[in-house]
Amino acid sequence: MNADWLEITLGEVATLQRGFDLPQQNRKLGNIPIISSSGKTDTHNEARVTAPGVVTGRYGTIGQVFFIEEDFFPLNTTLWVKDFHGNEPHFVYYLLKTLDFQQFNDKSSVPGINRNHVHLYKVCLPPLETQKKIASILGALDDKIELNRRTNATLETIAQTLFKSWFVDFDIVKAKALGLEPKGVDAATAALFPSAFVSSSMGEIPEGWEVKEIGDEVNLFGGGTPSTTEPKYWENGMHAWVTPKDLSGVQEPVLLKTERKITTAGLSTITSGVLPIGTVLMSSRAPIGYMAISQIPISINQGFIAMVCNARLSNYFVLNWAKEHMETIVGRANGSTFLEVSKKNFRSIPLVVARDEVLVAFDKLVAPIYETIVANTRETVSLATTRDFLLPKLLSGELDVGNLV
Repeated sequence: MNADWLEITLGEVATLQRGFDLPQQNRKLGNIPIISSSGKTDTHNEARVTAPGVVTGRYGTIGQVFFIEEDFFPLNTTLWVKDFHGNEPHFVYYLLKTLDFQQFNDKSSVPGINRNHVHLYKVCLPPLETQKKIASILGALDDKIELNRRTNATLETIAQTLFKSWFVDFDIVKAKALGLEPKGVDAATAALFPSAFVSSSMGEIPEGWEVKEIGDEVNLFGGGTPSTTEPKYWENGMHAWVTPKDLSGVQEPVLLKTERKITTAGLSTITSGVLPIGTVLMSSRAPIGYMAISQIPISINQGFIAMVCNARLSNYFVLNWAKEHMETIVGRANGSTFLEVSKKNFRSIPLVVARDEVLVAFDKLVAPIYETIVANTRETVSLATTRDFLLPKLLSGELDVGNLV
């Protein structure tokens, strides 16, 4: 530790305060974020804390730390920083992120922490100017990560909007049927669409398009779990093995890595084997509807329906089709313990398939969108790895930022 750093208790750095009760029936319409132990969960018309704020979980979900940039209402499941004691709020946020809050857990059944125990924890505190430099370095990484997230969300919305317009609402066909010039497309693209509708089992659809079943258009696969008591299936595994948990915290429709890997022996127990890059994954139970396009070869557990798109429908089309029709997909689910969509029930879901030239035009438009999403996601993973590497080293003084301007 540098000579000008102090070893003091966390309570001397920041005073933590328990949040406030706010039953659901007492919440009123407003734009004030309500912060629970898992982050923003609702809104209210009254703030109890002035921004900036730092919040962590006190009860239930513990270990996550949130920086709040607007006035907010912290629930009683949280601890919020009541007094920063003149320290840089962003630095305090990062300092709390280095703590293992499980060590303060004083509840046996439901996780919970006592703020008095946290206050007594010894930490290293640099001078204010050093705090600002550390916060600036880490904040720049987090800002870029957030920018990538927002960019990807916008790009995904653009792709979904285009899909809905072309293949659900039939906007171009409707315009041409009325003798109007279609909006949002050039003349060459508009010419690919028919100008009339015909009756079908799914109602009025564009002339020349077909009603098919999804199982006729893509190859469907399920997976399995090698015995967890058999070390030869898991030790030194080299094949990516996906569970719905791998998609639970993913905001982009992209799978870059998996939490666990299996061996070749483990892989041999899964009938679907290795699925290729570009496979569309949809969790089929607990819960239904996590979606991603895999960017790596994968094997899957039994919680997925995997779709390999090697015919006329691309993975971009199938991803958007499934997202747009998730209510229909969930409607095919059954089960007494938890809802699950079987491959059999999924296979027969009908969809409208456009002419090949329209499908090609769609792919040409959205492929760059998803390529950018993948690139941004890869960069985000790299930035997060760098941030997590630097965080403990900067907060302990191991990396000296004193000479930085």
